Amino acid sequence: QVQLVESGGGLVQAGGSLRLSCAASGRTFSSYTMGWFRQAPGKEREFVAAITSINITYYGDSVKGRFTISRDNAKNTEYLQMNSLKPEDTAVYYCAATVLRSLVYSRGNYAYWGQGTQDTVSS
Repeated sequence: QVQLVESGGGLVQAGGSLRLSCAASGRTFSSYTMGWFRQAPGKEREFVAAITSINITYYGDSVKGRFTISRDNAKNTEYLQMNSLKPEDTAVYYCAATVLRSLVYSRGNYAYWGQGTQDTVSS
């Protein structure tokens, strides 16, 4: 069982930056693939980024070159550094965990989810 708690969301102007954190419980954090998804009002939850247990990273097309995912296994924490933010990045951001190392783009493959954190980018 893994429990995930996000933090770091907030309000920022377009072009600004935010850093999200996701703290995980449990002793096997390092073995999980960790991901970030987001959901805007009226839209499907979409893949943002993922990092495997061996630090292979994946990004959604809309965030490539602007967002960076990382993890600190000693702190049981993953991060999402978001730069050059746009109003269309406004969403609730969710942290997620899976034991899989492939098919990381699909939300159905993640067994554990955080409660979400709201990020709002003003124009």
